[in-house]
Amino acid sequence: MPQQDQAICPLSIVPVRKAPDDRAEQVTQWLFGESADVLETNAKWALLKFHHDNYEGWVDRKQLQLAQDGIDLQTVRTTEQFMHVQTASGAVIMPFGAVLPAYSAGLFDLGAERLAFPGRTNAKPNGTAVMRLLNLKDQWLNTPYLWGGRSPFGVDCSGLTQMLYLVGGINLPRDAWQQAELGKPVVSVEKSASGDLAFFANEEGRVIHVGIVLEGQAIMHASGRVRVDKLDSEGIFNTSEKAHTHRLHSIKRLA
Repeated sequence: MPQQDQAICPLSIVPVRKAPDDRAEQVTQWLFGESADVLETNAKWALLKFHHDNYEGWVDRKQLQLAQDGIDLQTVRTTEQFMHVQTASGAVIMPFGAVLPAYSAGLFDLGAERLAFPGRTNAKPNGTAVMRLLNLKDQWLNTPYLWGGRSPFGVDCSGLTQMLYLVGGINLPRDAWQQAELGKPVVSVEKSASGDLAFFANEEGRVIHVGIVLEGQAIMHASGRVRVDKLDSEGIFNTSEKAHTHRLHSIKRLA
């Protein structure tokens, strides 16, 4: 496989690893239909750079498909929590945010097949990006926390914010500290609005956590599971533990 080929994810959810080793840390996930540049390969692994966020990581070569005719830059994504799609080789689970290549009028391409997708997509967006992501947020409640996760089967804090903004029409980088560099500062929790991103830091001041601000000074974030807690000037007040668990760093408005 020559370098600088392009690849498409042919499976529901593919783990992306920090190093070319099955035991290496999962740093993110690659979802069905998403595309990438192939930067490097060896006998088993391919180093990919993903088109939606420019993140890089290693994928097992058995879990990618080379793009034969280039990449369709259209990025219609499903907004269903998950849906089974029947193909000639069996059913494929399409998770929230999966890309539907060449989508038109309820049909999309999977290799040489033209398949029906009867579920909801972001093909015809209504309202602002923030309105769209807030309309979809409840689908993620109680999703288990998973380091590097980007799907309703397991998600981390920045994966949650990335996926909701992505289907809303705004591409965010992968990690919380990268997301914190975007947007316009909001001066206080009282001045924040639904859809703003709130960031939280460790004792050294490094951003390590992110969540989506909701009305009523609340925040939706992934901590153990996707949950809603109180937000104040100190940080996140965990209503189960009855204690502050994350120290507020900043609040940004992206849209």
